[in-house]
Amino acid sequence: MLLVDKYGDILRNNIHKSTIVPSQRKSISQPTRMSRPTDWVPSLWMETFQDLLEDELEYEDQWNFNFSYQLTNDLTFKEKKRGWKIFIQCVHGNFHCSSCRKTWSSARVTLLFRYMLRGTRGSVIMRPFGQACLTCQNDQFELPGFSEEDVENALLRLFAKIRKNCYGDDSDNGDVGFSGDNEVKTKPHEKALCQACRDGICCQEEEDDSDDD
Repeated sequence: MLLVDKYGDILRNNIHKSTIVPSQRKSISQPTRMSRPTDWVPSLWMETFQDLLEDELEYEDQWNFNFSYQLTNDLTFKEKKRGWKIFIQCVHGNFHCSSCRKTWSSARVTLLFRYMLRGTRGSVIMRPFGQACLTCQNDQFELPGFSEEDVENALLRLFAKIRKNCYGDDSDNGDVGFSGDNEVKTKPHEKALCQACRDGICCQEEEDDSDDD
């Protein structure tokens, strides 16, 4: 069934898919920090994932990158057995209210990833969590916009988790992009306006490595 969300994206079963093969990789361009981009741009994430894939996962496996805007951090028994893992991280992002056009920045934008490798095929599913406008307080969660640099740093941390938990490579620095020199000052986090806080998973950088029965 085709669905259209308020951002104009057409979704099939609420998942936007992109299959990426290392041989299809495009040349990597230097990231630039745009001036507070506030629009949610799925293609930026997909293209950056593709640009980084061959260098970050040098295993000749095929990986696909999907979006699901209903994704949760609860794995079922069957999902755990299949090898699905969870990674949650917080990044800097920007928002604009579709009602009053107000813009704001947040250093606590939550991103939820599920990832799995079976045989030679890997899958990543991502969900960005939104925030509501303090002025309107209408319970409408706006999706965040990101600079190219923030997207790349978030994906580099994701690739480090994939290498560790899918390929047994534990030699990575997990603090990519957390330099104090790049810290962005924002207002205190408003939990009542945070979609991830509402769902009880805000800014918990964790992964589910459990193989328990």
